[in-house]
Amino acid sequence: MKFNLKMFNKNKTVNYEQAEAYTMDAKTELYAAVVTTTLNDKFYEGADARMNTIRGLMTKVDATYSGKLAVYAREKMYLRSVPLVLAVEMAKLNSGNAVVSKTVNKVVKRADEITELLAYYQLANGRKDLKKLNKLSKQVQKGLAEAFNKFDEYQFSKYNRDAEVKLKDALFLVHPKAKDEAQQALFNKIAKDELATAYTWETEMSAVGQGSFENAEAKATAKKEKWEELIMSGKMGYMAMLRNLRNIIEAEVSDEALQKVCDYIADEKAVAGAKQLPFRYLAAYRELKVMNSGAVARVLTALEKAVLYTAGNIKSFDAKTRIVIACDVSSSMQKAISAKSKILNYDIGLMLAMLLQNRSKNVITGMFGDSWKVINMPQVSVLANVDEFYKREGEVGYSTNGYKVIQELIDRRVKVDKVMMFTDCQMWDSNAVSNMMRQSVSAVWNEYKRIAPDAKLYLFDLGGYGKTPLDIRRKDVYLIAGWSDKIFEVLAAIENGSNAVAEIEKMEL
Repeated sequence: MKFNLKMFNKNKTVNYEQAEAYTMDAKTELYAAVVTTTLNDKFYEGADARMNTIRGLMTKVDATYSGKLAVYAREKMYLRSVPLVLAVEMAKLNSGNAVVSKTVNKVVKRADEITELLAYYQLANGRKDLKKLNKLSKQVQKGLAEAFNKFDEYQFSKYNRDAEVKLKDALFLVHPKAKDEAQQALFNKIAKDELATAYTWETEMSAVGQGSFENAEAKATAKKEKWEELIMSGKMGYMAMLRNLRNIIEAEVSDEALQKVCDYIADEKAVAGAKQLPFRYLAAYRELKVMNSGAVARVLTALEKAVLYTAGNIKSFDAKTRIVIACDVSSSMQKAISAKSKILNYDIGLMLAMLLQNRSKNVITGMFGDSWKVINMPQVSVLANVDEFYKREGEVGYSTNGYKVIQELIDRRVKVDKVMMFTDCQMWDSNAVSNMMRQSVSAVWNEYKRIAPDAKLYLFDLGGYGKTPLDIRRKDVYLIAGWSDKIFEVLAAIENGSNAVAEIEKMEL
């Protein structure tokens, strides 16, 4: 028998650290690559390389899956740019497929995403002449025409910017059909540049900034009064409020206005409707912590309450379920998610880990780098816990010896039910004197299974590099990717016998 042999380990490979790793099927790899990208450079991979990976993987899956993944990324992962990118790339691969128009319509959730999608379309198709958007894909045109029907005058005017592709350009290009006379009148306003100026914090504060004042004190008073007006109007959105907490405190708004801010930030319905990525709260928390103001403590408390509402939507684990949560704080995780962000990849991992810790009754939590260290934290504080981990990451070094998490369980002969790792999956053994002596996560997990045969390992992939330290085709190893708290819906689905790809395929176009 030379030819009819079963291929063992055919998906075995090495990761960026040249350590043992495993490839994924195309659907899973595309999912992981998409939900962990902001289209910026990553530690091991540039933005162009990631985009080329995504394009290549899209040729290996059907258009419907790509469309559903784009919708999943927009609606569940709260990503804005990459779903638009997927829709355009789909149009290039499947020019006449109606799935494209359905996807375009579903991923456009804000009025400015109409023009954003068109801007990427001309970039992706190499259009540089005067007619950059000439011969627009019919399916893209149809999807955008339908998207125009979603928005009112305020939403259009809020995002009516003087950019490369203007809202008026989009209107003339896609020719949306108005659903009634009122909407036709609105489209006419767009065409004639007659949209009313939207009442937003940007326009209102800009007007104050351009005003003439007797002195700095008078200008500060005007800013204070304008912030109070914006807050009390009830027209300031959740994200705008979250991003301006420092400005509001610095303006020394009234106690009434500050309390309204705190109440809004910590309102359960507002938190649910805002659909903020968890790390947004962390970014706000850190901005405020360094301030010297008596108002800070109240706002920090409101942020902690808001995050606890986020955690409350996560399935809880009772005291019978023994869990280990391990956070990767290695060098490769210390890469900012974008050029303008102070949030690092491991901040996202720590944030998600603390949300899960909050919902677990019997849990050991810690971090790993060169070594593994247990760090016990209270469950009532999520943001403060993340900051405490952040201060202590140097205590374990900066390698990615994830196997040490499991080795410690073996050494102590401790049985647990679930090991949850928040990592970029680029694990290796920095302690080995040679490649031949390198310890692998896979080998250590196999050894641990002799102690705890029912144990399961969950890899929360925060990097999306397409390789895992264990073969996820095993029935005791699972991959979950993304930066949103909605990843825990996938965790719950896995507990019920499903997986990430199956959850994506449930999305409606």
